[in-house]
Amino acid sequence: MKYLAFDIEITRIMPPGSQDWAIFRPLGISCAATLPNDEAARFWYGQEGSAGFAPQMSLEETRELVRYLQDQVESGYQIVTWNGLGFDFDILAEESGMHQVCSSLAVDHIDMMFHIFCLKGYPLGLDKAAKGMGLSGKPPGLTGEMAPRLWAEGRFQEVLDYLRQDVHTILDLAYLVDINRQIRWLSNSGRPQFLALSSGWLRVEEASKLPLPDSSWMTNPWPRSKFTGWLSP
Repeated sequence: MKYLAFDIEITRIMPPGSQDWAIFRPLGISCAATLPNDEAARFWYGQEGSAGFAPQMSLEETRELVRYLQDQVESGYQIVTWNGLGFDFDILAEESGMHQVCSSLAVDHIDMMFHIFCLKGYPLGLDKAAKGMGLSGKPPGLTGEMAPRLWAEGRFQEVLDYLRQDVHTILDLAYLVDINRQIRWLSNSGRPQFLALSSGWLRVEEASKLPLPDSSWMTNPWPRSKFTGWLSP
């Protein structure tokens, strides 16, 4: 499988403790990274002025990213993300205005987090999954919530380095689970968790057709529409 990892960072600085990022839209895209399995990571960001970095990507710059993703898929790459369905592609569709194309890319790509959600009924963080599989995960002292503030402060390279780590983690995790046909992580209480994936990763379209898991033990279980709702304008 020829994988291409994809991830974005937003420009909107959220109020502390915010749970629903959607109410603060539009969010803007400060930068993005794409990482084919056989090439180096490529970074996408707005460019202007002597510093070479803009506050956020322009309409045409986001459209250039969409067209690149299209071309890579047509060249045989399988896009893989962590929560790309409910976040990255949703935002990219809004920022580029290319809703139909982004929707098509989203349903045809592998969102590892969404696949796990469809099986378990709850989301799993990338860092937990990575460390559960023996990967280093996210760099210490930096979170995705901090990235918009760092970008606004002009600390561009720190954000790009964080983004680089994320796409490498996504790509490594995709292949590692393919090889082992399972994913492991620690629960919030510290208990080892295990999920067999005997057929490997499923694309969003395939994962969406899985039977609903038992969520009767949850207080407020999330519906799949939380991630898929934007696909139909």
